[in-house]
Amino acid sequence: MSPDDIRGALDFVRGAERLKDVLRCSHTSSGRPESTAEHTWRLCLMAMVFADAVPGIDVARLLKICVVHDLGEAIHGDVPAVVQDGGPDKAARERADLATLTEPLPAAIRTEILALWEDYEAAASPEARLAKAFDKLETMLQHAQGRNPPDFDYAFDLGYGTKYTAAHPLTAAIRALIDDDMRARIRQQAGAE
Repeated sequence: MSPDDIRGALDFVRGAERLKDVLRCSHTSSGRPESTAEHTWRLCLMAMVFADAVPGIDVARLLKICVVHDLGEAIHGDVPAVVQDGGPDKAARERADLATLTEPLPAAIRTEILALWEDYEAAASPEARLAKAFDKLETMLQHAQGRNPPDFDYAFDLGYGTKYTAAHPLTAAIRALIDDDMRARIRQQAGAE
């Protein structure tokens, strides 16, 4: 890398640091709001732990997709799943934000990151579809594990992301276990009322 490329890459990494301050509607097990960076870290950990159980997956590509999937949120933040309508505005905004964030990068790296994000958004490759499933599962796992506000909507998760989580026997099996945890949280919540 040239000195200019190194400076550009550092500028990008500095900009991506903002993802540490983007809070989600999920809460940690201690009750603190979770950041998007923390979600991404555990998503990558899940992908690493479970990827070998899915034959034919390029694990490096899967991890790269997981790393970049929410990177655009560093600029305008997260849109909670419960208020997402799946429309083109959210995707267009995230794509524009990612393009802005990656501007300082050398062209080849910028192109790769944007292509990985577009693959994820379209769920085009097997790796992108698996990343989408793990993304939904990590969110659900955090909801089931977190110390959430008393009015938290656990029932939402029982239908969340089924298109992706049902697509492979492994992710369906993981989901079944997390759904059991979610139902237990619903019963616990109902008993507290």
